[in-house]
Amino acid sequence: MQEKNNSIDVVPTHVALIMDGNGRWAEQRKRPRLFGHKAGVDSVRIIVEAARNIGVKHLTLYAFSTENWQRPGVEVKGLMSLLKTYLQVELKKMLKNGICLQCFGQMKRLPPDVQDVLNTVISDTRHCRDMRLNLALSYGARAELVAGVRDIARKCCAGDLQPDEIDDSLLSDHLYSQGQPDPDLLIRTGGEKRLSNFLLWQLSYAEIYFTETMWPDFHEQQFLEALKEFSIRQRRFGKTGAQLAAQ
Repeated sequence: MQEKNNSIDVVPTHVALIMDGNGRWAEQRKRPRLFGHKAGVDSVRIIVEAARNIGVKHLTLYAFSTENWQRPGVEVKGLMSLLKTYLQVELKKMLKNGICLQCFGQMKRLPPDVQDVLNTVISDTRHCRDMRLNLALSYGARAELVAGVRDIARKCCAGDLQPDEIDDSLLSDHLYSQGQPDPDLLIRTGGEKRLSNFLLWQLSYAEIYFTETMWPDFHEQQFLEALKEFSIRQRRFGKTGAQLAAQ
């Protein structure tokens, strides 16, 4: 692993991932969609370990969107079962590797047994400092922004906050990602090229990397290729290349 790390000049602090293609991967093999989701769990394990080993400090995985509740009940039930099992199995490894778990999303919409396991893992890993793993579950960026604006509006109505005090930083402090840096890199697997209501505020200046590789086939080598691509990009944040060179 160390040898591969040497070829990456700049490791992003925060990587966000849209893990797309599980269902299509299974359908191509004439298998049920849940077969693809099960294979996708293996990729999650591989990428979490690879990210932690290479020095990524924050990893956010888009695991289940608010729109995904519209999927067939059998598929949703299977996904929730896979999530619960993953959390139970991976807790010891998270503790060993210093991985702190956090949830982005409407946790109360998850099944009670999944909420219980999720809360346990979040609590048990709270002290871990090597990497923060954010699972976006029952997550939608527009709903996140609306909830944040409502919180701010309530404070204004109560007289605890003045409208002129509202700025970028204040809104960021009312989102699920409070206290974490914005993603430097967004990776989307599966060939689609859209954000799908994911971290719309936080991804404002992220580099975006699309790949045709389906999520079950996205392993360490594919992840490293995305990081290598990121490391050679020039992030200007509105400035010119000449300005950056002069700094």
